[in-house]
Amino acid sequence: MPDEQQHIGLNRVGEVRPTDIHEEMRRSYMDYAMSVIIGRALPDVRDGLKPVHRRVLYAMQELGLTAGRPYKKAARVVGEVLGKYHPHGDTAVYDTIVRLVQDFSMRYPLIGGQGNFGSVDGDAPAAMRYTEVRLAKIALEMLRDIDKETVDFAPNFDETLEEPTLLPAALPNLLVNGSSGIAVGMATNIPPHNLGETVDALLILLEDPDATSDRLMAVLPGPDFPTGAYIYGRTGIRDAYLTGRGLIRMRAKAFVEKSRGAREAIIVSELPYQVNKAKLIERIAELIRDRKIEGIADLRDESDREGMRMVIELKKEQPAPPVINQLFKHTAMQSTFGVIMLALVEGQPKVLALKEALLHFIEHRKTIVIRRTRFDLRKAEERAHILEGYRIALDHLDEVIALIRRSRSADDARTGLMEQFGMSQLQAQAILELRLQRLTQLERQKIQDEYSETIAAIERYRAILASEALVREIIKEELLAVKETYGDPRRTQILEETAEIELEDMLADEEMVIPITHGGYIKRSNLNVYRSQRRGGKGMSGMATKEEDYVEHLFVATTHSHLLLFTNQGKVHWLKVHELPQLGHAAKGKALANFLQLGTGEQLATVIPIRQFEVDRYLLMATKRGIIKKTELNAYGHPRAGGIIAITLDEGDELIAVRLTKGDDEILLGTKQGMAIRFKEDEVRSAGRAARGVKGISLEASDEVVGTEVVAQGAAVLTVTERGYGKRTELEEYRLQSRGGKGIINIRVTDRNGPAVGVMLVQPGDQIMMISQEGRITRMRVDEISLIGRATQGVRLQGLELSDRVGAVTRLVSDDEGDEGAEGLPAPPEPEEGAGPLDEA
Repeated sequence: MPDEQQHIGLNRVGEVRPTDIHEEMRRSYMDYAMSVIIGRALPDVRDGLKPVHRRVLYAMQELGLTAGRPYKKAARVVGEVLGKYHPHGDTAVYDTIVRLVQDFSMRYPLIGGQGNFGSVDGDAPAAMRYTEVRLAKIALEMLRDIDKETVDFAPNFDETLEEPTLLPAALPNLLVNGSSGIAVGMATNIPPHNLGETVDALLILLEDPDATSDRLMAVLPGPDFPTGAYIYGRTGIRDAYLTGRGLIRMRAKAFVEKSRGAREAIIVSELPYQVNKAKLIERIAELIRDRKIEGIADLRDESDREGMRMVIELKKEQPAPPVINQLFKHTAMQSTFGVIMLALVEGQPKVLALKEALLHFIEHRKTIVIRRTRFDLRKAEERAHILEGYRIALDHLDEVIALIRRSRSADDARTGLMEQFGMSQLQAQAILELRLQRLTQLERQKIQDEYSETIAAIERYRAILASEALVREIIKEELLAVKETYGDPRRTQILEETAEIELEDMLADEEMVIPITHGGYIKRSNLNVYRSQRRGGKGMSGMATKEEDYVEHLFVATTHSHLLLFTNQGKVHWLKVHELPQLGHAAKGKALANFLQLGTGEQLATVIPIRQFEVDRYLLMATKRGIIKKTELNAYGHPRAGGIIAITLDEGDELIAVRLTKGDDEILLGTKQGMAIRFKEDEVRSAGRAARGVKGISLEASDEVVGTEVVAQGAAVLTVTERGYGKRTELEEYRLQSRGGKGIINIRVTDRNGPAVGVMLVQPGDQIMMISQEGRITRMRVDEISLIGRATQGVRLQGLELSDRVGAVTRLVSDDEGDEGAEGLPAPPEPEEGAGPLDEA
């Protein structure tokens, strides 16, 4: 039977050899994988091209489609490449041509095109029969000197022609245009770079091959994408340049414009590399429809030939930064580029660091320069040999002419010249082909000059081949010429680490009124929506509330401030002003539960706006039962999501006020039943974050603290009561006492004026803002409030309905230029001066 099988195998297919199927599959798959890796997917480290790109460029040069020549149909090029060099599908070749044309895909396009070659919206290019192409001027740098035996040629697929296995590439194409490709079991993704910066890095290595990567990154800071936009952070760039792998974060270039009315619009002018604009717009529309992004009123694309312009129009009084933040979070406006600097090095795939890739290009250029010089030397020596023959003939012109005239044939004349004058066969043949006009005196001088120049060129070529320093100098000169001709400014801006870039950097530093209701609703409104009014006015609506809800806290802070939110249970939470919704003065706001994680029974007690957590500053806290505590400010710089302990409270006690101090101030406490005490802050020693504190004032059973202030010279004590009454009293009437006493009378409390709801210090020219439990706001100058003694009931400040009560009051800094009804804005109190918002209910 084996003999029969062998006989059949020999008759049908030759020798049959048994093999293990597993081994055959492994070997065949590896052959296929290497074919894909080397022949299709990965670029060569030297010219940065895959075979199909190389074949397209070479075929176009052979067709004469160089810069400055007429365009020809892309179909003509595709046919040339398919028929001669690339026996694959026409789609693959045309897709390659399209990419080499697209200025949003290639940092420096190698092919110029006429017609539709697609767009950043993902539009498909026109068919190849409609588009026309020719080589871009910069592509000539890839092909320069290819006819001087600078690269090896190999047979094409049917061995009827030869094609280059590599291009000479005077352009560092691997880095300046990047590359991407998926092979079998591996992939490459190399970002594009700026030509000028890449050349600068190469020049450093030409001068000092041992230069560090940090020195290279000083001139080549990172990728430069054709679409511009931003790179956020340098960590990913550094990883990529040192290891060959890294993750680069990209963000769209967006800015805010004033739109119709009081609205703002986000304008996107540049997108991250390889982001499809049309799909991005669809994604944003989808997020708006699903209510994952709120505050957007309109979305449109206004891009034209002048550039990209994507308009995201916001709803009235909707701030732009939170929307931008959501767009970065949920859309491709923030994308990542995973760098894998994988390329073929001597036919083997290798992941390269930046320095390695640059050194490989330099070695490639050294090889090209040496091979080109050898070619030029050989040609120069051949020419010198011919010119030497001419000189011999010119020196013996009469004899040469006589010899040629008496010769019976060209062979006899050639032989005679070789024998009589010692010429080589090439020289003798050149003499026979010499035109008579070259025998004139002028032409004889030209021959002599050419010979001298050729000898000098030979010496120069030999010197180059004998000196690596000269080779490096030539490479340097050629790189500088490329930079001078094709270099352009960087398009992609590289910003520092993402963690150092805060969203508030995009915000104007504006004053905001921030009301918080008893039911837990919060918002921010620009201060200019509230007008100054005369004492006793009805006020304007400051916040829409439910019938059973009322405004409990009101203060002023800037958009760049942090909010320390202290609860009645002695915890502190952390929030940024710009994260709050900016709404109109009559809007309801959003539930505080969207921003804070409050425990059961936990309610907001007081809020402090802080610009930064400074050293040597303190927070002084006061509780309802008269306990006070002082703690360093920086102890509260990093609250957790659920809050951290700010003060330990006795059972039944609550935290009601917090003030920022310098450590050596004087403190004033005011109570609901009209008592007040003034004492030195240094009587309260600094305690830890979780400490209980000490007694600040002794209270009667029905009394509680409603106001805590840091004393400022020249100030007066302003007291406001529930029924809208108030007064100013000179600070000198409040003598300095020891901490822990009962204090002295601050205001006489009666049924007419009601218990005190706010006690604060004010300066001449200051303004105050009062808000009732039903949401009515009155803003007035404190100069309009009577300056009277301590033991009085005060005067009417705000007209209230019978059912209404004053809920909160805050002080504004003087606006000297504002008149009655003017829209001029006072600034909020500066925390450094010890001032804070009114937080008493």
